[in-house]
Amino acid sequence: MTVVITGASRGIGAGLAEYYRAQGVDVAGTSRSPMADITLDVTLPSGHTEMAAALGEKPVELLVCNAGVYLDKGDDIESGYGADLWAQSFATNVTGVFLSIQALLPHLRRAGTPRIAIISSQMASSELAPGGSYIYRASKAAVLNLGRNLAADLKDEGIAVGIYHPGWVQTDMGGETAAITVDEAVSGLVDRFAALSLETTGCFETWDGRAHPY
Repeated sequence: MTVVITGASRGIGAGLAEYYRAQGVDVAGTSRSPMADITLDVTLPSGHTEMAAALGEKPVELLVCNAGVYLDKGDDIESGYGADLWAQSFATNVTGVFLSIQALLPHLRRAGTPRIAIISSQMASSELAPGGSYIYRASKAAVLNLGRNLAADLKDEGIAVGIYHPGWVQTDMGGETAAITVDEAVSGLVDRFAALSLETTGCFETWDGRAHPY
């Protein structure tokens, strides 16, 4: 089994990579660091081409689209949310996810039960909209929509797609006061990924298995 995890140098991505390696799984973790299994800036199309080439003919059973940024934390509506932050955030959180999936479709098609897991956020929810963090919320809502549409288009090919809220996690992004540890998030997410199937494709779930409001 081969698992590809984008954004695997720290936080949830690193935790997932460590977990799967401990289970004897072949893991290809990506990051912008040259120390990664595969060096990848998800905003660059050329990087995705190189990632696919680096994997050769390997079937990929699970692609975890985890790489993401939260650049507008703490911005205020009067002076924050610059156009550059919108462009950078969507390039990573939305376009980067699509390019990763597009590049690895041939590898996913070679697998027996291929699955794609997209890490979104509860901040994607239109029903739960308390305000603020407009760029991050919008980008995570967009990738939720992307995942739902990919689920519809890829179902007939036997590729399942799930979208997940990983919890409020104690990472650089979540902060030290977040509700759960990386290990707790990873434990829940790997269970969600294992349960993902064509029957549940298009799901939006929390790390601990609850259906999340859209």
